[in-house]
Amino acid sequence: MTYETKADALDGVFDGAVNEAGEMASLRAEMTRLSGLVTARSVERPALAGAKNDGFGGGYLRMGNQEGSEGVKSATIGTGPKGGVAVPIEIDAVIDRVLRAQSPIRSIAQVVDIGSANYRKLITTTGVVSGWVSETASRAETDTPDFAEIAPPMGELYANPAASQAMLDDAMFNVESWLGEEIGREFARAEGVAFVTGDGVNKPRGFLTVPNSVLGDATRAFGTLQFVTSGAAGGFAASNPQDKLIDLVHALAAPYRQGASWVMNSATLARVRKMKDLDGAFLWQPALAADQPATLLGYPVIEADAMPDVAADSLSIAFGNFQAGYLVAQRRETVVLRDPFSNKPFVHFYATKRVGGVVVDSRAIKLMKFSV
Repeated sequence: MTYETKADALDGVFDGAVNEAGEMASLRAEMTRLSGLVTARSVERPALAGAKNDGFGGGYLRMGNQEGSEGVKSATIGTGPKGGVAVPIEIDAVIDRVLRAQSPIRSIAQVVDIGSANYRKLITTTGVVSGWVSETASRAETDTPDFAEIAPPMGELYANPAASQAMLDDAMFNVESWLGEEIGREFARAEGVAFVTGDGVNKPRGFLTVPNSVLGDATRAFGTLQFVTSGAAGGFAASNPQDKLIDLVHALAAPYRQGASWVMNSATLARVRKMKDLDGAFLWQPALAADQPATLLGYPVIEADAMPDVAADSLSIAFGNFQAGYLVAQRRETVVLRDPFSNKPFVHFYATKRVGGVVVDSRAIKLMKFSV
């Protein structure tokens, strides 16, 4: 009797515990159901009117917001230790397109992408010497090629366009396109001058600043460009001025003429376009199609505003294979730093790019000097 009483009491405790456990389980299930409804409603809730995209262009460029690290990683090349963010792929592509379209020397020169500030290129200045022998005659040792090392001077090209914060806040404004066009236009202008007349001090060395001589390829020192005189000081010869242009073409060795181009500014080109041969036909031939360049004596003409006007002893016309003769070395990445603090309410986009240039084969480019 005593044992049965104790057992009844224990059964009551166990039954209460079981009921409490059941109630707790039911409560957890109800909380889970409510949580699912809240999550579903938050997902299904439409965005507020006027909400803006918080991607790289909408978040970082407009407001400097760096939240959402995954979005930044997918839109940038990398982050720098000094707080700079490498330019997005979309902006970098715009810059490259503008440079190719507006930098004339870049469009015909050899362009290489480098990964460091030090770049070297080896050039052979002489070829292998050969000889004729009979079947059983001894073979003497022949000369081996000589090498020259070319190191293009490098410089940091920069642009610092600005825009008001109100402009950047406009959701209809294409920030990436505007930034790329502005940077590309400034870089193209600076490059166009440096590739022609740059002195090589913190910038590329232009092909007009290297030594020049009237001597031919056989006797001229390597690294010196050959020039042909125009026949008159500060102008073309009075009679048959086109003959000097023909002399300039054939001063270039035959292997280099495949792919050769003329380079001059628009003022010089205006003079050349008026020249005729002995039969009265113009030397200048307009393009036969929209995607084909106009030609002079059968070779395309590149207009470079950095080329000097015709004057006494000026080097106003260049002719050559610039793919073989001139090298442009560049760091592929264009770094953009966003500065909203220095000049309120304007936001500055400080962009930098390392570019170098140098003549690599002095036999591939010829010049015309306007002198007797």
